[in-house]
Amino acid sequence: MHTKYLQRFSSNITARWVVLFIDISLVLQTFFLAYLVRFNFTLDFGSHHFVLQLPFVGILALLSFLSIGSYKGVVRHTGTRDAYNVFLASLLLAVLLGIIVYLNRELGILQKFTIPRSIIAIHFMLNVIVLIASRYIFKQVYYMLIKGVRTDKRVLIYGAGDSGLITHTTLKNDKKSGLQVVGFIDDSRQKIGKTFDGISVFASHQVDSHFIEKRRIKEIIVSIQNINAAVLLDLVDGLSELPVKVKIVPPVEKWINGTLKTSQIEEVQIEDLLDRNPIAMDNPTIAQELKNKCILITGSAGSIGSELARQISNYNNKKLLVLDQSESGVYDLQQDFVYHKITNVKYLVADIRDRHRMQQIFDENHIDIIFHAAAYKHVPLMENNPYEAVQVNVLATKNLMDLAIQHQVNKFVMVSTDKAVNPTNVMGATKRVAEIYAGHANTQNKTKFISTRFGNVLGSNGSVIPLFRKQLAHGGPLTVTHKEITRYFMTIPEACQLVLEAGAMGAGGEVFVFDMGKSVKIMDLAKKMIRLSGFSYPNEIDIRIIGLRPGEKLYEELLSQKDNVSKTYHPKILIAKVTHTNPELLLKALAVLSDLSKLSANEIVQELKTMVPEYKSNNSIYKVLDKK
Repeated sequence: MHTKYLQRFSSNITARWVVLFIDISLVLQTFFLAYLVRFNFTLDFGSHHFVLQLPFVGILALLSFLSIGSYKGVVRHTGTRDAYNVFLASLLLAVLLGIIVYLNRELGILQKFTIPRSIIAIHFMLNVIVLIASRYIFKQVYYMLIKGVRTDKRVLIYGAGDSGLITHTTLKNDKKSGLQVVGFIDDSRQKIGKTFDGISVFASHQVDSHFIEKRRIKEIIVSIQNINAAVLLDLVDGLSELPVKVKIVPPVEKWINGTLKTSQIEEVQIEDLLDRNPIAMDNPTIAQELKNKCILITGSAGSIGSELARQISNYNNKKLLVLDQSESGVYDLQQDFVYHKITNVKYLVADIRDRHRMQQIFDENHIDIIFHAAAYKHVPLMENNPYEAVQVNVLATKNLMDLAIQHQVNKFVMVSTDKAVNPTNVMGATKRVAEIYAGHANTQNKTKFISTRFGNVLGSNGSVIPLFRKQLAHGGPLTVTHKEITRYFMTIPEACQLVLEAGAMGAGGEVFVFDMGKSVKIMDLAKKMIRLSGFSYPNEIDIRIIGLRPGEKLYEELLSQKDNVSKTYHPKILIAKVTHTNPELLLKALAVLSDLSKLSANEIVQELKTMVPEYKSNNSIYKVLDKK
């Protein structure tokens, strides 16, 4: 209530006409002061007709300020430009007074309007000083009033280096941030105990719960550039034990036009803390591979598909076909491309299960490369819906591959999953079948078929991190299926870089596997997210173990034990030499699956097990089929 009233008040006092009125009032006062200075601070200047001169001075001041526009600046944002305008307006006023006094003396029109030249000079100097000073005084008063009705959050900055000092300056200059820096934290002996801009530097071991409570600290901002992910993890882990929120300053390359903005200082995300370094791939052949090509991306409304579309649009391709059955998803991608003025895109709302529609799209467009990201991927849902899993992940994918061969598409790059390795669920088995058929289709020597296996993608639809965030927003508890369950993680941009890399290096028939570093324990991930959100575990937010879901396994694998691995020119990318299924057996099973409407769920799963002998159901009703 008080803040809203003050904002209205501040808006009124900074209105242009009010500023103009105050400026003219100050000019008249400085005119009187100029006379006092000229006559040694006595009032013995009545013979100079001071009172009669005041209206003329006011009118000339009005004309000067209107001409220069010095009154238009917002007082609470006064800067160098405003001071310069005040100087010009004061100079113009002095010149006008000088011209009128000169003409009056020469022509003798108004004998009573005689201002000594010394007073004009004194008046000019006083105007420059008083008008500029008044603006800065009003600015400081405004912020003092704002501060009086708003309690600033007291924060510490971790890092007293260049980045930390820039962060302090940014917060200090941003009066709206509501943040007050009360100290730095640094482990450098040369800095501990010193002050920077009046702010003390403390050692990290000094900052404990008592320190935080005594100084009423609400946030700690980590401002260290080029920090290793593992070091950042340890640092934030320690800070998150304190009763404060932990935020982080982004890397310099993400600053807006090289300048840090307060809005960029955000809470630490779990993505920042996964103990693995992002992979930056720089393959010049990717640009050549995509140059002047017509490229189709299926599943373009999904996490991987949409990011693929964005990355590919940066290359000089001839046409980009983005396809998905989700109208809303395609629309969102369209608006993104329109905003970035990307025009060589064709937006297709279509279902890959519709063979006639896909045939039409292939006939109308001479497609060079296909990135196939469309798939059903949620393990428990597909375990209960094998019909749909096979329809999309197997049959629709097979149709796309057949059309690619028919239309002599150069390359077909399929996004697979680590769940295709020794599958324990329907979803993983269907993706493994798609990999197998891709290997078979590659033998036709018309299209190069390439598969890429991924772990879990951070932030993708249905992944564990967005789920945890929703549960935190509702006050918990967080749900974990098993205390020992682990998963591999990668970011969406990394996943798409791998797809493009595979498309560039693939000669056909490969299954590319990404070295994703260490697997992450989901229980530990949940605890970290609770602490990063400013809560304590288990006092404020608890974690509930709900048991493995149908088809789920504790540990995901990127390679089967039967797979032989060969290296590529990139140390993080491997090629899995997979075991191929007998083509006759594969085609026979696919022929059975092609008439899904005649099959029961058990019969569908049985055919999958025929094609993928290593498929053993886990925590699923289909375990009985393994016994048979």
